[in-house]
Amino acid sequence: MIERASRFFPVATVQNRFNLVDRKSEDVLDYCTERNIGFMPWAPLAAGSLARSGTVLDTIAKEREVSAGQVALAWLLHRSPVMLPIPGTGSPSHLEDNMRAAAISLNADECAALDRQGREVWEKADK
Repeated sequence: MIERASRFFPVATVQNRFNLVDRKSEDVLDYCTERNIGFMPWAPLAAGSLARSGTVLDTIAKEREVSAGQVALAWLLHRSPVMLPIPGTGSPSHLEDNMRAAAISLNADECAALDRQGREVWEKADK
């Protein structure tokens, strides 16, 4: 669809559902990353069972003394340089909490563990 649209206008961004446990648009994200097209995932905080106690997401959040949502957003920002998550916010303080995710620098091991656990959940749900 992006290629078809590009015949009529330059595509600047796309908006698809994408998060730790919903990888349906991963190929679209990869396409956008390769072509420097902005990718705006909606429902970026839908971590579901990954937010339970004892998961990789929960462990990283506790170790860093931040929320699981902030770690999930940090993972998205690390996933691609064209990523611009659009989490819903209900208050100015919630917006500020979400914005703090940009300051979280996950290391390669954390990103890989989050990716692996999120992908496992996605693959089970996709069957």
